[in-house]
Amino acid sequence: MILITILSYIPVWVYIVVLLLALIALRDILQRKHTILHNFPIVGHFRYMIEMIGPELRQYIVANNREELPFNRRQRSWIYASSKKENNYQGFGTDQDIQQAGYVFIKPAMLPFRLPATHPHHAVNGNSAEHYTIPSAKVIGAYHHRKRPFQPRSVVNVSAMSFGSLSARAIESLNKGSFLFGNYHNTGEGGLSPYHKFGADVVFNMGTSYFGVRDDDGNFVMEKLVRMCEENPFVRMIELKLSQGAKPGKGGVLPASKITAEIAAIRHVPMGKDVVSPPYHSAFSDVKGMITFIEKMAEATGLPVGIKSAVGKTDMWEELADLMAESGTGPDFITIDGGEGGTGAAPPSFADHVALPLVHAFTTVYKIFQKRNLSDKITFIASGKLGLPDQAIMAFAMGADIINVAREAMLAIGCIQAQSCHTNRCPTGIATNNKWLEAGIDPTLKSERFHNYVKTLSKEIVEITNAAGYEHPSQFTMNDIDISLGDNKTQCLADSYGYQKTAVPFTSIETLLKSPYLGGKKKEIGELA
Repeated sequence: MILITILSYIPVWVYIVVLLLALIALRDILQRKHTILHNFPIVGHFRYMIEMIGPELRQYIVANNREELPFNRRQRSWIYASSKKENNYQGFGTDQDIQQAGYVFIKPAMLPFRLPATHPHHAVNGNSAEHYTIPSAKVIGAYHHRKRPFQPRSVVNVSAMSFGSLSARAIESLNKGSFLFGNYHNTGEGGLSPYHKFGADVVFNMGTSYFGVRDDDGNFVMEKLVRMCEENPFVRMIELKLSQGAKPGKGGVLPASKITAEIAAIRHVPMGKDVVSPPYHSAFSDVKGMITFIEKMAEATGLPVGIKSAVGKTDMWEELADLMAESGTGPDFITIDGGEGGTGAAPPSFADHVALPLVHAFTTVYKIFQKRNLSDKITFIASGKLGLPDQAIMAFAMGADIINVAREAMLAIGCIQAQSCHTNRCPTGIATNNKWLEAGIDPTLKSERFHNYVKTLSKEIVEITNAAGYEHPSQFTMNDIDISLGDNKTQCLADSYGYQKTAVPFTSIETLLKSPYLGGKKKEIGELA
């Protein structure tokens, strides 16, 4: 009787909760898919919940400022603060172990480069991107006499990230921000979309599926490429993608479920059917055929044409350099992609182990072309975690003329390194086609954020360059950078990699800014159409 009286005072919702827990426990015991749930009903769910939020727990609570990969908290904080025009300084000295092997030391001059009052980098108006613009010291396509040579206004540019891999609003934000600063925007292999058409110079990236310039069977169609370039004069270069750092030598699959009517139209692919990108090109089958293909595209479009590739075996690189030296033909630029991986989803075995990391990849290829006296005739572009000033400077010292940034650009517009790019559930709406998640991106705000980031990165590159006694980062040499070997020993890049980069002809930045081939007519915030 007492028990009944006590039970009468228990709210109904408690009975409902107990019933639900009992049903869940029964289901856990009867299922055979998960041993943990069978052996520990109800409680076992907490294990999977903790596993699900494990990356976030480590990222925000457990890991220290320098511990995480691919970008640690200190690196991300610098990018976030730079993009928001907040204080990106640090106090009380470095918190890094400067004796650790691989640590980079940039050597300053006793007397830094002195900026004349009329110099373009002189800080007359800190809000103007023009004061931190660093034009490329080389004109791309000049050596091969292309009809429309191109000199990038900025040595810092947006790397290949496709519409489809990134959301429409993310692509729009990057393009508008690039327009504001004056850098170029690489389309990635997903084709030229309407979101690449907000004013920035564009590099059209073309992979093995020839998205946007293909027929119904996936074969390359020259007439489509020519028409696209004629109708969109802001397309300034063509990049033939051989492989990428995230998954070199592996094709890809675009599942039918992710193909929208818009993506189908842009890429020229059918609806309701998986699209398989092969690991090889159908337009050519060997290095000689690739050179012929490049020359045909350059002749038909008038644009500089280059290649993008990760690096492993060197025999075909040697063959390419030999053929270029003999014939005077071939790519106008070479983009080396580090094997550290990137924004593209990839199997862990590829992302972790296939292809050389950037420093080894770049130096290996650069030496091959330098031995044939070609390093001053083509432009070298490097990509692979170079969106931080120290890493960018090291790349310039090794021989890079231009750097491309990808993940750093994503961080600048709001990426939180959730590492869910491959799930279509990116919480920030950047690497997803989910319209609800994408709606959180304001392209007007995020374009300013990217503009602020690339301006700050360029500003710090300029300041470090001046501190080393130079005007332009192309003037850095292999002797200007030391690498820690651990155990209180260091070695300069020249000794570490066995070469001195070829000197790049350079007069002054003021002269470069007067070049008739210069792209990226910089605009200020508010001037977007």
